[in-house]
Amino acid sequence: MGFKPHLRGVLYMNELIEQFLSYISVERGMANNTISSYKRDLSRFADFLKSRKIYFIDKVSRQLINSFMMAEKERGLGSNSISRELACIKSFFKFLLKENIIKEDAATIIESPKLWKKLPFTLSISEVEVLLNAPNVRDPMEMRDKACLELMYATGMRVSELVNLKMDDINMGVGFAKCFGKGSKERIVPFGKKAKESIERYLEKSRPQFLKKNISNFLFLTRLSKPMSRQMFWKIIKRYVKIARIKKKVTPHSLRHSFATHILERGADLRIVQEMLGHSDISTTQIYTHVSKDRLKSIHQKFHPRP
Repeated sequence: MGFKPHLRGVLYMNELIEQFLSYISVERGMANNTISSYKRDLSRFADFLKSRKIYFIDKVSRQLINSFMMAEKERGLGSNSISRELACIKSFFKFLLKENIIKEDAATIIESPKLWKKLPFTLSISEVEVLLNAPNVRDPMEMRDKACLELMYATGMRVSELVNLKMDDINMGVGFAKCFGKGSKERIVPFGKKAKESIERYLEKSRPQFLKKNISNFLFLTRLSKPMSRQMFWKIIKRYVKIARIKKKVTPHSLRHSFATHILERGADLRIVQEMLGHSDISTTQIYTHVSKDRLKSIHQKFHPRP
């Protein structure tokens, strides 16, 4: 009786690792300590793939390698150690490509963790709640501010995307916003009930007061019927952080990073979060997964702490 597919895959993966270790020992003359280090790193990578039910090397994607690096970072590994692991994985994939075992090198353009940008501080879920409840919704201006804050946390969109939203970019019926990210790349992001309620209140009671007899297709307006600026949003954030008595260093992007952190902590798949954020992956290559709008919406409703 033959092995089950996943067991064959584990044996196959281990065999490839042994072939690679033999290659760097015999043909490249690497020291025993280096070979031991490579074996340890590749074993960790193989265990990670197994935890994701990936048993065959040709099923490994750039996204999976990035996910492994993020997992290593989350368990407290430093950027130097992760860079070493990445160098090992890159050498492994170059070997596999050279031996015609794979047709494409999934590791070739992944960026070293040494080049990762440090993210701003994120807020806890309770801090976000306090911040989002800071505006006085009886005041037209603060009604607008609350809608901005709720939408930003609900979607994780950039400040520049938020202030440039047009009226026809928002679909209130299904709860989706259309925004244009870096390089004018369009994406659709879902938002939940809380954000929808805040936007509806702003559209009904506040925006008409700002618009007066003027015409503007921008969603969020100032008292002068002009679109908001990024600098204005920065002042808004600082004002409500002070009201909420949050002591952390909060930037306009803090809600965006809090969105990503919270939704990932609650189990959302990294690829889907990247889709919502319009993010490039760690290798700076823009990655968009082809996820249906219904799937995006269900993930958002399931995992977002403020649906």
